[in-house]
Amino acid sequence: MSTLATWPARAETWLDRQGKAAWIIAMVLGFILFWPIGLGLLGYMIWSNRMSCRALSRSFRRSPLHPTGNSAFDAYKENTLRRLEEEQHQFEAFLQRLRDARDKAEFDQFIADRHDSPPPQDRDVA
Repeated sequence: MSTLATWPARAETWLDRQGKAAWIIAMVLGFILFWPIGLGLLGYMIWSNRMSCRALSRSFRRSPLHPTGNSAFDAYKENTLRRLEEEQHQFEAFLQRLRDARDKAEFDQFIADRHDSPPPQDRDVA
């Protein structure tokens, strides 16, 4: 394959290695030099999701449980995550108790209103 045919792929790879800033600079320069080039780059960046957060390399993302190598920090992180999970469960239980209390109050009000109102009378229509 000729060098002329492979330069777009090489340019794309180089820009990806440089990051989002390089793509933005290339787009701005494209608008300055000849606006259809800039417009084409903008369209390509939108179409290929180059500017979305999902475009980040997976190698930069770490699992919350992935050890960092620092035992003190790993222990702190583990304790903090465990504490946050416990607090989340306690808060969810609290919200459930609130929902149950609200439902009971609404039901009790319905029963009280039902007993206070006179029973409907059947009318004979002649």
